[in-house]
Amino acid sequence: AFDPGNPVPGLTQDQLKELQTKLQARGYEMGKIDGVFGVATRDAVRAEQLRLGMPADSWPTQELLDKL
Repeated sequence: AFDPGNPVPGLTQDQLKELQTKLQARGYEMGKIDGVFGVATRDAVRAEQLRLGMPADSWPTQELLDKL
C-alpha cells in the first residue's frame, strides 16, 4: 500500500533528495530536504508535471528528475 511518508518505490532516497533540491531551486517550499515523499513534494511534483506537459499524477519519476 502507498504510504506518503515513505520513500517512493522506483526512486531511491538520494534521488528523492535530488528531486526536492531541484524543486526547491524552482521556488517550491520543500522544508527539510530529506528524501521522504511527503505532501509538499507531491504538490510540487504535480505542479512541475503540469508545467512540463507531463501526466500530472503527482508521482515522481526518473523522467521528471531528468527534465528538471
